Amino acid sequence: MGTIHVTHLGKAYKQYPARWSRLAEWLLPFRGARHQLKWVLQDINFHVTPGEAVGIIGINGAGKSTLLKLITGTILPTTGGVQITGRVAALLELGMGFHPDFTGRQNVIMAGQLAGLGMQEISALMPQIEAFAEIGEYLDQPLRIYSSGMQMRLAFSVATAVRPDILIVDEALAVGDVFFQQKCFERIRAYREAGTTLLFVSHSTGSVYSLCDRAILLNEGRIALDGSAREVIDLYNALALHRRDAQHGNMRIVDSPPPVTDSADIAATRADVPEAAAVAGGLEGAAIGSFATPGVAIRAIELYAEGRPAGTLISESEATVRVQVAFAENYPDPHIGFQIRNSRGEPVFMTNTYCMRRKIGAVKCGENVVAEFSFKAGLAPGDYTITAGVAEGGAGEGEFRQTLARLQDARAFTVLRNMDAIIWSGTYNLDPQCKVLRLPV
Repeated sequence: MGTIHVTHLGKAYKQYPARWSRLAEWLLPFRGARHQLKWVLQDINFHVTPGEAVGIIGINGAGKSTLLKLITGTILPTTGGVQITGRVAALLELGMGFHPDFTGRQNVIMAGQLAGLGMQEISALMPQIEAFAEIGEYLDQPLRIYSSGMQMRLAFSVATAVRPDILIVDEALAVGDVFFQQKCFERIRAYREAGTTLLFVSHSTGSVYSLCDRAILLNEGRIALDGSAREVIDLYNALALHRRDAQHGNMRIVDSPPPVTDSADIAATRADVPEAAAVAGGLEGAAIGSFATPGVAIRAIELYAEGRPAGTLISESEATVRVQVAFAENYPDPHIGFQIRNSRGEPVFMTNTYCMRRKIGAVKCGENVVAEFSFKAGLAPGDYTITAGVAEGGAGEGEFRQTLARLQDARAFTVLRNMDAIIWSGTYNLDPQCKVLRLPV
């Protein structure tokens, strides 16, 4: 079984002030170092247990690819170390280890030998590799004429031809077409069920939700959060918005779980206490990924079914989400929105007043605004949460000049099956109308 143990891992590169400084340092070492260390990663600590799937996310430059290269041993650490048990299959930079002048088949043989397979094993696996890659006659053509998608097909097929103890994937699947991506994810899920440990880097939060139960957020070379995929993605999104709106400043982000004062579940408490969202308007006790600016506070998020406050809905029933916002500054074009997420944290639906073409208009300091969103709750039976947000200056296809506040998972509710509705499966009931016609013979 595959395990990964990373302890105090760090990587730094030397930066020299001038082009001749490196030579001067070599020739005149007694005069001291002429470089400064640029730390890409610092004090990285985590442990991945057998069969666990861990996603690693972060903005470009956060150190994700460097971390994977350190784990796989393609570069050496400056500090700390990595302990790995089990056979590792890694897909890092696209086509890494392949030679452009050799054919795909020759590269498969070399990659297999580097992975420790004998020629007899490679020959036995070749039909399976060829069938999975689906590149046809190109298998016997030089790799230099391959598209990036074809290279990825071959690389993934070779790396996963034999189930590894540890599978490490760095964004490689992003270049494949949708059908091949589905094949790759099916194989990854099958290997996970068989006990393979997964380390997965991706900018696709949907893929992280789908494949990983745990995630690690890297920010400026350090671990910002190691937790559930839901919490880490929420904080990642909040930090990304903060980075985009950095010129506005004053954003407070919740980056750690709220303190638990008793054994009661926090989400259940929020669902049972109507005033909970009002308390969270100042971010006290709010979920990870919530944020606020001084000029705005989300005072309440309420759910109604047939005009009454509700914590449970019957699927296909009429429901209303009510969001109350207090403004402490003047805003010329504010907008209010809401989001419904399933138990894994994946968004099921989201919209806002701007996208619904319901302009609020300018607001003044001291004003309170309520936005009510009514809809038919054709959701699949299960548990859901409601998130609310406020932004300023709508433009284009739902973009905003500034994000002002978000209250993450402030209201939980449950959807029960509607016994009078059609039998269906999926995420949302489209309520289709069916017509059957008999054609003449």
